[in-house]
Amino acid sequence: MKVEIMDTTLRDGEQTTGVSFNESEKLAMAHILLDEVKVDRLEVASARVSEGEFKAVKKITEWAATKGYLDKIEVLGFVDKGVSLQWIQDAGAKVINLLTKGSLKHVTSQLRKTPEQHVDDIIKVIRQATEMGITVNVYLEDWSNGMISSPDYVFYLIDALKDQAIQRFMLPDTLGVLNPDQVAEFCGETVKRFPNIHFDFHAHNDYDLSVANVYAAVKAGMKGVHTTVNGLGERAGNAPLASVVAVLSDQLNVEFNLNESKLTRISRLVESFSGIRIPANKPLTGEYVFTQCSGVHADGDNKDNLYFNELMPERFGRVRKYALGKTSGKANILKNLEELGIDLSAEEMKKVSERVIELSDKKEMVTTEDLPYIIADVLRSSENLRDYIKLINYSLSSTKGLKPVATIKIEVDGRSYQETSAGDGQYDAFMKALWKIYEKLDKSFPKLLDYNVTIPPGGKTDALVEAMITWEFKDKEFKTRGLDADQTEAAIIATMKMLNIIENENIL
Repeated sequence: MKVEIMDTTLRDGEQTTGVSFNESEKLAMAHILLDEVKVDRLEVASARVSEGEFKAVKKITEWAATKGYLDKIEVLGFVDKGVSLQWIQDAGAKVINLLTKGSLKHVTSQLRKTPEQHVDDIIKVIRQATEMGITVNVYLEDWSNGMISSPDYVFYLIDALKDQAIQRFMLPDTLGVLNPDQVAEFCGETVKRFPNIHFDFHAHNDYDLSVANVYAAVKAGMKGVHTTVNGLGERAGNAPLASVVAVLSDQLNVEFNLNESKLTRISRLVESFSGIRIPANKPLTGEYVFTQCSGVHADGDNKDNLYFNELMPERFGRVRKYALGKTSGKANILKNLEELGIDLSAEEMKKVSERVIELSDKKEMVTTEDLPYIIADVLRSSENLRDYIKLINYSLSSTKGLKPVATIKIEVDGRSYQETSAGDGQYDAFMKALWKIYEKLDKSFPKLLDYNVTIPPGGKTDALVEAMITWEFKDKEFKTRGLDADQTEAAIIATMKMLNIIENENIL
């Protein structure tokens, strides 16, 4: 079974609140959708909307003509005595998706016409389109409510138009009101009555049923389905392209012309152009959907790919990842170490695992990019150093208009000392409180030469922070590092390491 995919990101997707694509963006998306993703058809605009829309369509049709894609470019038009047809022809397009009324209520309440009058108006536009060399597809707007409340009208309309020069009848669930049982019933009945007509199904996602409804429609005999990238569209949006492709391919064994490996590329591009972020858990295109978090899952994958399914990430231009966190365990760390080409001893693995768990309590997820930092931090910390000086607790405060204040409590040789100080920043306040204690103890302290903060390459705003501090003590220069989700805490960790390096050397 083969089904056409018509993508309407550039038309219905642009009806998402707050989304507007410019000419260059529309052309770029058209390039990728037709040239790389290889959708069968592309609805690129609504006629008569604006001068900018006209220019965008003109650019797309000029490019499409050079590639042999002109018959794949479709424009929504209206029953308006040929005004839309002229707009479409002037823009260089050759296919109109003619918007007609698919429910009796729309005909009588919005148009204030009889069904017979509406049919006459539609036929006039179709005949004019034929004379102009424009191919016609027909949308039955509000078809879903038409089938619920006025099915006799719906079948009358199709009967009246079936012998006209119409290539496809397109059945939209305009308000997203249907469930899969209704879709199966209505589509099945329509196909049974008109077996020789090519029907498309156009789903909306108001009840989060768009993909399920597409599944039911194709199973009932629809020969085409409509999608948008990332599910953009009116209100709750349309059926997402990637999800539809995966479901129909894997669940119904539908054949496509599409290149699945390019779905992630177009998804990211549309995310950028639309400004609508992809949820991290969105099927197939979300950031975390091919990331295993549970250590049990990673262990099963290590042993026999026990937690794999047909949705292999490579199909969609992705790679499988294993998250590092408090639920991940040794198996996830091993998977990430394999990727990095790093071998650790059992004891080192234990220490790294403990540090991963500790750090994951402070941030959303420890990444593969974080891991070398963690390993370096743990292995350097495990050198033969005794903690002669311990940080018991501290409090840092920052108030608008006032200098930050730090209160710290440390333990030296088993005795506790506490001080409070203000500073130019939270870390400066911490250091000044620390040096107050050192002055009381008549201890020497080093000079801070350099303070450098980095995050792992490819890190994000919730990434781990590494503070690298260069010190000078008794004409000797050395560095210490601290790793934490918080910049100030990372610097404090590096400072405590410095104090104990000096203390160990003094005692030795």
